[in-house]
Amino acid sequence: MHTSPHPLDPLLSRQSVGALEDPAPEGADLDLILDAGLRAPDHGRLRPWRFVLIRGDARVALGDCFAAAIKARDRQAPQAQIDRIRAWALRTPLLIGVGAQIRPGHPIPEIEQMLSAGAAAMNMLNAIHLLGYGGMWVTGANTYDPKVNAALGFQAPSRLVGFLAVGTAKAATPGATAPTDRPDRLAHVVEWSGPLSTNLEKVHP
Repeated sequence: MHTSPHPLDPLLSRQSVGALEDPAPEGADLDLILDAGLRAPDHGRLRPWRFVLIRGDARVALGDCFAAAIKARDRQAPQAQIDRIRAWALRTPLLIGVGAQIRPGHPIPEIEQMLSAGAAAMNMLNAIHLLGYGGMWVTGANTYDPKVNAALGFQAPSRLVGFLAVGTAKAATPGATAPTDRPDRLAHVVEWSGPLSTNLEKVHP
């Protein structure tokens, strides 16, 4: 029996791609990806999103920032670890630092401002995939390191939420999760029909 393509099929086939090569999106494609990020949910219309494009020789400088941050956190860090992070920054065609310009003390809680930046990152990942590129959201100690944040223009309380590694997926990506291997929906969804805790105070009319 023939099954017509579903409009959501492209979205449901998205997966993280770590093995990337040139070309990376540029020009109109890159503009579309960034514009998708700017359509993220935004409680209070604060527009907290900040995107930092890192490409070309700037990737070498980013690798140096990562290396310096690692050494500052651990003077005994293995040289192999430092070399690995430098190589990763250089071999990734395009990196997008995604962050939130936080407004402390605002009626919109800081966590919601951060969540908006996270939603922007997901919007961009979906756009990257729909345009035929590969991408992965990368975090870790360097993402949350104050020195790395400052080097990229994020002074506390503003901060990074991660880096999007972007490029063209290599022909074979070992270890990639196939779309058909997605988690079982029933293992992650429940239907709520009332309080699950008896510790909640009853509200009397």
